[in-house]
Amino acid sequence: MIYLDNAATSFPKPPEVIKATLDCIKNWCGNSGRSSHALSMKTGEKIYKAREAVCELLSAPSPERVIFTSGATAALNIAIKTTILPETHVLISDMEHNSTLRPICKLKRTCGVSYSVFNSTGNLAKNIEKLIKSNTKYIVTTVKSNVTGKEIPLNELSELARRHSLKLIIDASQMIGHKNINLINTPCDLLAAPAHKGLFGLQGAGFLVISDDTIRDSFLEGGSGNESKKTEMPENLPERFEAGTLPSPAIVSLLSGIEYIKRVGLSEIEEKLELLTERYIEVIRSIKKAVLYECESGIISFNMGGIPAEIVASELNKRGICVRAGLHCAPIAHKKLGTQDIGTVRISLSYLNSFGEADAVYKALRAL
Repeated sequence: MIYLDNAATSFPKPPEVIKATLDCIKNWCGNSGRSSHALSMKTGEKIYKAREAVCELLSAPSPERVIFTSGATAALNIAIKTTILPETHVLISDMEHNSTLRPICKLKRTCGVSYSVFNSTGNLAKNIEKLIKSNTKYIVTTVKSNVTGKEIPLNELSELARRHSLKLIIDASQMIGHKNINLINTPCDLLAAPAHKGLFGLQGAGFLVISDDTIRDSFLEGGSGNESKKTEMPENLPERFEAGTLPSPAIVSLLSGIEYIKRVGLSEIEEKLELLTERYIEVIRSIKKAVLYECESGIISFNMGGIPAEIVASELNKRGICVRAGLHCAPIAHKKLGTQDIGTVRISLSYLNSFGEADAVYKALRAL
């Protein structure tokens, strides 16, 4: 099998991640923050190490400001719905995933929030600044498209947000683990990411890094392990946003995934992904009827003439090649590409993919 759907979730996982997760499940997976026995305490220690690892990876403010969630979607919902105020105006990119678009549209329906879509191509500053209104308070954007891999420079977004006193909420789902993100050099107010993509962790965990000092209402209420007499969630972070039991094995896998990335080196990962991308661009371009769209940084979108994307994906699956077809939960990105009615076939790469796999993909596409 050749797995080329890493933008959805990474596979396979590094052996170290599997080993660490199994060790947790088999030997010591207690409920962190709920008891004082050895299993609970060890789990709590590992979860705190995971917070520290996220901080080190991102140069983030402090471990307490790392909020663990069920994934990037949950993290973005917390960020958007506890930050954006009624009757304000939001700027989003033309490459957004529904995990950003839908929460903002919910606020539009329920509390008068409006939004405009900025063009991520060309002069980013000019494209954003011409949309700023008197009530514009936020930029909410991905920094890497899950459809094309197109990057929106965080350094420019950060500078623009500071210059115009806008809060900046970042979806780092596709960039984290592939390129360096430094929240000291390129600060943002909130950053959301999953464990299970570029960080090689399991599905079921993600996080939100809160860098600003805004006092936010709780998003989900329940047990927090402390201040249990109160009927409201604790005010301190991270407990304010971590109601209920945390997904400890998935968080342990996240910790191990970050440690694996640290051993390999982000520069090594970035370089290999760029070379793999170039190889797959060559493959697609060599197929006579293939239509290649924008592609960068490990994500390649294309179509095969008049063959529907879903059929191409199905035929590749029969040959043991896993890709994704459709709109990839990003309809406004497809509107930009002109593929909103047909979608695309998407190849998305991982550091663990090999160059030889591209030859098998070439043969399969030639057969189609």
